[in-house]
Amino acid sequence: MGKQEKIVSMFNDIAGTYDIANRVLSLGIDKSWRNKACNKTFELYDKNEIERIVDVACGTGDMIEFWQKIAKKNGINLKNIIGVDPSVGMMEVAKKKLPEVEFIEAGAAQMPLDNACADIVSISYGIRNVVQRQEAFDEFARVLKKGGLVVISEFTKNEKTSLLDYLTDFYLNKVLPTLGGLISKNKEAYTYLPNSIDEFLTTTNLCKELKQAGLEPIFTKEFSMKISTLIIARKI
Repeated sequence: MGKQEKIVSMFNDIAGTYDIANRVLSLGIDKSWRNKACNKTFELYDKNEIERIVDVACGTGDMIEFWQKIAKKNGINLKNIIGVDPSVGMMEVAKKKLPEVEFIEAGAAQMPLDNACADIVSISYGIRNVVQRQEAFDEFARVLKKGGLVVISEFTKNEKTSLLDYLTDFYLNKVLPTLGGLISKNKEAYTYLPNSIDEFLTTTNLCKELKQAGLEPIFTKEFSMKISTLIIARKI
């Protein structure tokens, strides 16, 4: 089993408890991160009508619900939203919550979607789980319309310079695996999370990779003691 298959199978295992574990482990703050990502994107895209959003690594459909809710709040007519994920287990949970949404089983680097069919491609806390990351960015660029936006929310790697950085590190490496393990009965999955952040890129490197795919970063912001970073890039 390759690295990507292992990651997918792990997510299949924890699908049933994933939502509750997320809320507990982020102390519910992930909701405000997602809110801000959607609001900022709609502000930058500045259109009252959006043909299609593709949410990649959609998991249990969390981000899809935010896109729908915040589009409505802002008076935006969102015509179509598609969830893409390689984990069938996670999407089974999503389908129960969102029976009206189309879900496609696929990885980020190979999506069965037409060229230039999407206004927005989003991936929330999923890009670090994509082994072929540069290929995924090329794929995002392919399915986006010219001027369309890629929206990435992710736990990014930071240099440890302050006491807060060390506290955050302690939480991610010691508290989170234990709590996540208790809720999901799968400690390995929640040990993987901090490890995957440590092996992950800095925001600077991520922006370089986006540029290589023809996606120009136009907005970056760190939230909650630099735990979560939002990057929005435009297809040029």
